Amino acid sequence: MMLHTHLKMGEAMTKLTIHDVAREAGVSVATVDRVLNKRPGVRQQTVERVESTVARLNYQPDRLAARLARAREYKLAFVLPAGTSAFLEQLNAQMQEAVRRGASERISIHIEQTDVFVGEALAQTLVGFGDQYDGVAVVALDNPLVREAIDGLESRGVRVVTLVSDLPSSRRQHYVGIDNAAAGRTAASLLGRFAGGRKGAVGIVMGSLSLRDHVERRYGFEQVLRDEYPGLTLLPIQESRDDFIKVEAIASEMIESTPVLVGLYNTGAGNRGIVSALETAGRATDVVFVAHELTPYSRQALTTGAIDAVINQSVGHEVRSAVRVLLSLIDETEVLEDQERIRIDIFLRDNLP
Repeated sequence: MMLHTHLKMGEAMTKLTIHDVAREAGVSVATVDRVLNKRPGVRQQTVERVESTVARLNYQPDRLAARLARAREYKLAFVLPAGTSAFLEQLNAQMQEAVRRGASERISIHIEQTDVFVGEALAQTLVGFGDQYDGVAVVALDNPLVREAIDGLESRGVRVVTLVSDLPSSRRQHYVGIDNAAAGRTAASLLGRFAGGRKGAVGIVMGSLSLRDHVERRYGFEQVLRDEYPGLTLLPIQESRDDFIKVEAIASEMIESTPVLVGLYNTGAGNRGIVSALETAGRATDVVFVAHELTPYSRQALTTGAIDAVINQSVGHEVRSAVRVLLSLIDETEVLEDQERIRIDIFLRDNLP
C-alpha cells in the first residue's frame, strides 16, 4: 500500500513529520505550519491542498516539539480543595507528577489549595491571580462570586478550565471531569439492584450542596431511584463538607433513627465515616453502600463487603487532560475531544485493578 508516489513503503511505517506533509503537498514547511496553526497569509487553494494532505496521511502534529520550538514557558495554576481526604491525596500526588513532568517541557505549574466550599474564599483566590498565568484549572463552586472571578480571568486573556466540578454558566473554556449526573444514575441502579427487591429507606450524604458535581450526582441518583425503585424512599439530604468525622455522625444518626434503612449513597469523600458507622452498628453487610473514588480505604472496604460498589474517575487522566486542554487553548489549537473524555469506572470487589 502506497501513501503517495513520493513516499516510500518503509516510510509509512514510521512517524510522519511536518517535512513529509510539506513534501507531499509540494509546499514549504513554513506554509504547512501556518495552515496547521490557522495563521493568515496562505492562499485558500494552498490551504485546501495542505489540509487534504494532512487528512490523507493522517498526520498528527508533535505538540511537544512545537511547544519547545516556540522557546517559551507556559505558566499554569491549579486551584484545588484544601483538605486531607484520600481522594485529595490522590489528586495532589498526580499534580506533583504533572509539576515534575512539566518542568522538562517548559510548563510551570503552580498549585493553590483553598476552601472551594466557600464562594468568597475561592473567588478571592482566582481574583488574586490577576494575569500572571496563561491558564488556570479550578475545582469550581456554583457561586456568583466564583463565576465573576472566572469571567474576569477570561477577559484578561487567561484561559480557564473547570476540573472535577463544573460551572457552565461562566466563561470557562472547557470542563475536565466525568458526567456526574450519569454517575449518580449509575450509583442508583447499582444500589437498587443490590437491594434485591427489599423495601425501605435510602440515605444520601452530600459533601456539598453547592459543588455542581455533587448536585448532579444527587439529581441523577434521585431520578433513577424514584422512577425505577418505588419501594425505596429517600431520607432528607445531609451535607458533610467531606469531613469523615461529620460523615460518621450523619450515618450513625441515619442508622439509629431508621430501622428499615436499606442503602446509603455518599456523593463525596469521607467514606471511612460511613463504614465506621455501619461496622459499629453491626450493619456493614446488610445495608447497601455505594461510594465514589477508589482509594486505599475504599478498596479495603470493598474487599470486606462494607462498600458494595465504587464509582471512580481517574484523577491521573483528569490532571493530564487539564494540562493538555489548557495548552491547546493557549496555543489556539484543536482540543482532541475523544482523548480528553473522562470515563466512569465501576469497581466491585471482583474487578479491582
